[in-house]
Amino acid sequence: MTGVMFWQAAPLAVVVTVVIQTAFVLLWVGRAGARLDMMEQRLEQQAGVNERLARLEEQAFAQRATLDRIETKLANL
Repeated sequence: MTGVMFWQAAPLAVVVTVVIQTAFVLLWVGRAGARLDMMEQRLEQQAGVNERLARLEEQAFAQRATLDRIETKLANL
């Protein structure tokens, strides 16, 4: 009799296990989706910052070139 009860209980345990695992997978996927949305928002916010940084770098290079020219002229006096 215990052998029959085991086989009746085993499929129920498998079904319960699959349902629980599926629930956890859905929760994990939901959290991953939320994290992706948050990262996309942060990237959109930082797009302007990256452009400003690139402009500042170019300005710094131009100023350095100007300073080099001034130093060369002063050294040749």
